[in-house]
Amino acid sequence: MNLRLIGIGAGVLIILSLPLAGAIAGPDFAGQDDGKGGGLFTTLGLSEPARTAPAPAARPAAPATAERSGPAKQSGPAEKPRTDSHCGPELSSPHGVEAQTCVLVAEGRTWGRSYYRNTSGRALDAVLTVMGPAGRTVRIACAVGAGDEPGLCETPKEDSAGEPESYSAVAEFAVPDDEGQLLLRSGSNSPAPGDG
Repeated sequence: MNLRLIGIGAGVLIILSLPLAGAIAGPDFAGQDDGKGGGLFTTLGLSEPARTAPAPAARPAAPATAERSGPAKQSGPAEKPRTDSHCGPELSSPHGVEAQTCVLVAEGRTWGRSYYRNTSGRALDAVLTVMGPAGRTVRIACAVGAGDEPGLCETPKEDSAGEPESYSAVAEFAVPDDEGQLLLRSGSNSPAPGDG
């Protein structure tokens, strides 16, 4: 029984080594074959004969061949469009709120974004307003959770109607009660702390 297993194993190894032997030997540049119209590998069904005709429709041509004949192409994900921004300084209040507010522009669209961190220990309300030329205004309310994880509040993107410098954004953080005590106001054009 062991001799039978050894014989089967040897046969499998020989069959599996044939493609490797062909790869090591390389292509038949002299155009010689075994006289059967394709060589030993084709006879065994392990590969197609080398021909100048295009590959059959069932097997598409390798993309590497097409890339060599044409101009060099870059692979990988497409580049993201550039986003320009102008931001005010990072501000903080003694009540435990930190924020920085920006106006962003990309692909002919403008929007506002406020980055914040709430260490006050309670939930807050934030209102972010973007003001543009000709009295255009976009406003959104954001809930600011009670925790010190960084977050952001962002307005919808609108078609730009002027130069980026003609836009400004303001974020106001307040206690969500009847009085609505304002804890911090952060703007895209706020003066830096210490500026007169």
